[in-house]
Amino acid sequence: MSQHSHPTDLELAALISSKICHDVIGPVGAIYNGLEILDEDDNAEAQSYALEVIRNVTEQASARLQFARFAFGAAGSAGSAIDLGTAEQISRGFVGNNKHKLIWNLPLGQLAKDRAKLLLNLIASAVTALPRGGEIEVCMSGTLAAPAFVIFCRGGGARPPQYLSDFIRGGPMPRLDAMTIQAYYTWRLAGSAGMLLDIRMEGPEVVLSARPKPTARR
Repeated sequence: MSQHSHPTDLELAALISSKICHDVIGPVGAIYNGLEILDEDDNAEAQSYALEVIRNVTEQASARLQFARFAFGAAGSAGSAIDLGTAEQISRGFVGNNKHKLIWNLPLGQLAKDRAKLLLNLIASAVTALPRGGEIEVCMSGTLAAPAFVIFCRGGGARPPQYLSDFIRGGPMPRLDAMTIQAYYTWRLAGSAGMLLDIRMEGPEVVLSARPKPTARR
């Protein structure tokens, strides 16, 4: 694949698979290390520590896989919409409650699947905008049938998500790999959902938005 060309369907599937493996291999490796401690060390304190590690990273791995199932996969494929309550639950599991805090200001109801997947991927981009942690406030205007999303990223060192910014600006594409494919997929989802992406700085905040493309006037 040329560095500046769009991937084929097979290449896109392979890149997303690499991304998912990249995200879960760390927690899975930590689970294995914790099990080794349980097998090899009879010290009660070490055993307690290993069990705590296993619990935490198992929860993390499960949250990342659940997120990937909805953000990248065909979860809920029996219907054409995803419930926003489910989207909130998945997002909270993915964001966690350590470095980042998720503030969810969306109504109840269902979103078209491509727009719900776009929202989830924008939340993943918001996490990368706050490398030191901070608040991610997710808002929506418009209607469930024609929504506009705005995500405020507040925290020390807040910065525009690098790769997503590159795709939105246009020009030569970044090289597609496990690190850049999520941003590329977010950009492609926006086009599929008929929405325009924007990233801007408002003082110390980074603001990500996705709005419906304007309809052509006759």
